[in-house]
Amino acid sequence: MSERSPSTYEAAGVDIAAGERAVDLMKDKVARSRRPEVVDDASGFAGLFDASALLRYRRPLLATSTDGVGTKVMIAQRYGKHDTIGIDLVGMVLDDLVVCGAEPLFMTDYIACGKVVPERVAEIVGGVAEGCRLAGAALVGGETAEHPGAMDADEYDLAGAGTGVVEADALLGPDRVRAGDVVLGLASSGVHSNGYSLVRHVLREAGLSLDAELPELGRPLGEELLEPTRIYSLDCLELARSVEVHAYAHITGGGVEGNLSRSLPPGLDAVLDRSSWTPPPIFDVLAGHGRVARQDMDRTFNLGVGMAAVVAPDAADAALRLLAERGLPAWVLGEIVEGSGQARYR
Repeated sequence: MSERSPSTYEAAGVDIAAGERAVDLMKDKVARSRRPEVVDDASGFAGLFDASALLRYRRPLLATSTDGVGTKVMIAQRYGKHDTIGIDLVGMVLDDLVVCGAEPLFMTDYIACGKVVPERVAEIVGGVAEGCRLAGAALVGGETAEHPGAMDADEYDLAGAGTGVVEADALLGPDRVRAGDVVLGLASSGVHSNGYSLVRHVLREAGLSLDAELPELGRPLGEELLEPTRIYSLDCLELARSVEVHAYAHITGGGVEGNLSRSLPPGLDAVLDRSSWTPPPIFDVLAGHGRVARQDMDRTFNLGVGMAAVVAPDAADAALRLLAERGLPAWVLGEIVEGSGQARYR
């Protein structure tokens, strides 16, 4: 029998020291997302949050959400830019919580990769921490797993879960929506984190490089596609505190019509005015180069509407003023009328 080297975890492709270095590199970034309720766990096995903070609520409802960023990670990997994909994760997770009026409290993340490159992992987690800071939540823990043989060395995927809280009698949703309510569109920052399988298909079919400088965009295509998801949590919470908000809809996969329909009661429709806004140029680029039909664009992308708010008729002007003061572009997107529980374009 030939003499073989002894089997070790490192020989199997797992570098424990690299994982420990990644943790050291991300500590300062994670600390920026800390909330006063976070309690240190000396062992580091769990994230702790002081639940006595919930005592100020009369009937607190905990809200939870989990998600990933899909194949947008493949664009980040190809382009070699990893510091914003974590913000996308936070947008996908925590902005789902705020739809019911919940304040995001904390979040955990999970990164699976073919090989732990400490600097790259720290960039990814740094983005998650920054997104949590923007949402007013704490990043209380996470996990990085090395999967040699299952993933290539440069491949990774990330997912996360978040928890929030809302007062029971402040819960937003379809039950509050009334005929005559006004639908506001809150601008997206771009493609956000949905539809990237179609995006990548368009790039392949059209032969477009991520380094392509398209005159419509004014920057490389890769930079445009990696523009991080806008975080709406604090804006939506402040809006609900200040004016009469009845419902929100986070515009993700399924587009404006699909997602807004989820926030409507059975007997009411949202009638939307397509001429009330101009989608960002990236959507024209994708539709044009990919010959994507309007129907497919509508049900795949946000088209420039990242969140929709349904407000009382007499609250619309004040809502638009408040959002403008906070630097978030918004406009009247449509109205609520009698119908069958669908959002539709006029």
